[in-house]
Amino acid sequence: MSTWNGEHVLVTGGASFIGSHLVEDLVTAGANVRVADDFSSGEPGNLAAVEDEIETVSGNLKHWDFADEATEDIDTVFHLAADHGGRGYISKYPANCATNMALDNIVYETAAKNGVDRICFASSACTYPTDIQQERQRLHEDMVSFEERGGAYADEVYGWAKLMGERSLQAYHEQYDIDTSVVRIFTAYGPRENETHAIVAFMAKAYARQDPFQIWGDGEQTRNFTYVKDITRALRLAAENITDGTPVNAGISRYVTMNEAVDIIFDYMDWVPEEINYMTDKPQGVRHRAADTTRAEKLLSWEPEYTVEEGIRNTLDWYVENRDREYVKENLETLLHER
Repeated sequence: MSTWNGEHVLVTGGASFIGSHLVEDLVTAGANVRVADDFSSGEPGNLAAVEDEIETVSGNLKHWDFADEATEDIDTVFHLAADHGGRGYISKYPANCATNMALDNIVYETAAKNGVDRICFASSACTYPTDIQQERQRLHEDMVSFEERGGAYADEVYGWAKLMGERSLQAYHEQYDIDTSVVRIFTAYGPRENETHAIVAFMAKAYARQDPFQIWGDGEQTRNFTYVKDITRALRLAAENITDGTPVNAGISRYVTMNEAVDIIFDYMDWVPEEINYMTDKPQGVRHRAADTTRAEKLLSWEPEYTVEEGIRNTLDWYVENRDREYVKENLETLLHER
């Protein structure tokens, strides 16, 4: 019998890219799912496949009364709601990202008040120190410490807010004995993601036949692009198996350069630009990022099931089917920079 069968589950930010995939998985597993979202970046259409099988409440989780309503009669909370976007967004809107600290604590406080059994927090690879990501070394969870002086050095305000979200959640575990888990998500991509993130941004530019084709940086910076279904499986397994807030990475261990990702997209679309414009003045984030997944393998029996090539093909199929080429061409700049 499924762990989730008959479980009353709240997914905050459930209309988002990752959230909507998680909601579908939970419905399939037999859960009674409530989605709380303010639809600032999430879209009702993301939930179209399960809209008749879930409850949706719309509002701002930074407002205590709404968070209280959303967490009422809930067994498990998956907390994904956040103000965030791609690298351009988090560089440009640090104050927006800082509000996540208030949002997280209000969700935790109301969940504790309403007797929620467990909370799983969607954290980020942005919690890791930036200075250790200039060379290729896989990030493991112990590279962040709340116990050692100088043990934290997160990536921009967004990363600090995620780190504080982790620490606050551990405090709720300590004080209220709520089961808690934390998943540090690494560079997720997949169907329903918007164009402010690298993979879908590249797809939009290729689909619009942008030439010269623009790549932020020199194209040799790496990320461990992780397919969304691998991420949502890690979230479910963390909620099932971890109770004390121990963080686990959900990412692939392969370093993928931006140039490699773009080549996969060009190959699949059977199109290559005549010129590539490397924009070294744009925000690029850290130089290299990939996950050490030893802890996830040990605690969750989790490892990624999708290769980058498979994931990009799946995402491109979705993108081409759901986006009109002329619309993307005309609105490319807006799509690339808005949440």
